[in-house]
Amino acid sequence: MTSRNTAEHTTGGGRSRWSDLDRPPLNAAALRRALVREGGLWTELDVVQRTGSTNADLVARAEAGTAAEGAVVVAEEQTAGRGRLDRSWTAPARSGLIFSVLLRPQEVPVARWGWLPLLTGVAVATALSRAAGVDTALKWPNDLLVTVGGEERKAGGILAERAGDGVVVGVGINVTLRADELPVPQAGSLVLAGAVNTDRDPLLRAVLRALEDWYGRWRAAGGDPAACGLQETYAAGCATLGRRVRAELPGDRSLVGEAVAVDGDGRLVLATDTGEREPVGAGDIVHLRPA
Repeated sequence: MTSRNTAEHTTGGGRSRWSDLDRPPLNAAALRRALVREGGLWTELDVVQRTGSTNADLVARAEAGTAAEGAVVVAEEQTAGRGRLDRSWTAPARSGLIFSVLLRPQEVPVARWGWLPLLTGVAVATALSRAAGVDTALKWPNDLLVTVGGEERKAGGILAERAGDGVVVGVGINVTLRADELPVPQAGSLVLAGAVNTDRDPLLRAVLRALEDWYGRWRAAGGDPAACGLQETYAAGCATLGRRVRAELPGDRSLVGEAVAVDGDGRLVLATDTGEREPVGAGDIVHLRPA
């Protein structure tokens, strides 16, 4: 269980957890019955009403040795969530899916653990395409894109952090955010993309089942992304490939070129204007509009 000094199990200010009937609370007991089973990946599932960061909570538990592999922490509201490059991630209570999972892929060489956020992206995108009925795509390395009004919008993100002998992977997905609630104009949500289902319980079940399936395949293949089909599937769903992009790199450097591949290490390969092929392992990717 997430410690009560970091997460609140009741809403503050005297507000009822049913105060917004368009955004009902998650059913923790039903989620546990559906997902936590003997022999399965998910070993415990805790839904908290409010916390600073599900990733921070689960990292702390993992490092303290109080969380087993397959622990899941879900928050109805997150007040200090972070994305890549320490960007903030906030949303109204019960408007999204915000959760973190603890994975310990001991059979896989650590050098291949960098595929975990990409693997999670594949699981999230494929699950939501089926369960929510929306077209999804991935922006390398870890953004979930949907189409709103003919434009690509970011509706979710993934953040992986080392935690002792494992990795905590956090996921944030905008589900029912309305246009006036978006944190930035470039953001989107499943409802704005025309989702046919925004019930968060079945959406979370679908995502966690897809993640369990892909993680099992990847782990059984010793983390080889080609052998388990992960590399091919990621490439097929990656909106970055085939686009002209700018990679904003550490040290205030940038690189412009066409994104042509995701290599065996999960790096984005750019074909530059000088004819070189440059792998990018870390950085912010900007999709450039055609000239």
